[in-house]
Amino acid sequence: MSEAVVPNHLGVILDGNRRWAKAHKVPLLEGHRQGYLTLKEITKAAFNRGVSVVSAYVFSTENWNRTPKEVKYLMNLALQVMTEEIDELHREGIKIVWVGTAERLSNKLQKAIRAAVELTKNNSRGTLALCFNYGGHQEIIDAANTLQRHGATQKLTEAAFAQALYAPEIPPIDLLIRTSGEQRLSGFMLWRAAYAELYFSDKYWPDFSEADLDAALQDYAGRQRRFGS
Repeated sequence: MSEAVVPNHLGVILDGNRRWAKAHKVPLLEGHRQGYLTLKEITKAAFNRGVSVVSAYVFSTENWNRTPKEVKYLMNLALQVMTEEIDELHREGIKIVWVGTAERLSNKLQKAIRAAVELTKNNSRGTLALCFNYGGHQEIIDAANTLQRHGATQKLTEAAFAQALYAPEIPPIDLLIRTSGEQRLSGFMLWRAAYAELYFSDKYWPDFSEADLDAALQDYAGRQRRFGS
């Protein structure tokens, strides 16, 4: 596959973990664990194919409405990844960036995430942007509030507004993949997804394979991006 047609930023909405668990007759929480393992595999595969940034929608601000048991499991899984799995990701040369808000997260988890970001900040194989405790509307509201706090009085430009987003170094999404047959953004990176090419897979996320990634990248390579022109 030509490097010229590989997306620089691949966004992924990891949908279908719970339905995968039901289909395989295993506990629902096992679906989330398998979902993480798939994310790790697909992220490495994407970097091997020339993608520079993978952003993953792993926990939305709306996910707090799930059962306390599921939310607690997801928080513990995130803490485990940031403390026990981070050394592996660091050895692989993967840079971790957090895209989201600290609101409602425990101090322990916030500290672990920031430590993982700090540990991996100089890695150069590829950037994994974890959209954790993230909401697309909330990001835009928080950006506006940030600009207001800093006394922005002049007419805003798109470039200036983009600098107030979470992790402003993360570029616009080129290709956005959503699994499990759903065909909506669910608030994922609304600003950065404005001109993303959309690709929908019927597979549940834990079943999404490198072959499925290649199919998505091949589809992307055949598209003509016009950006409104």
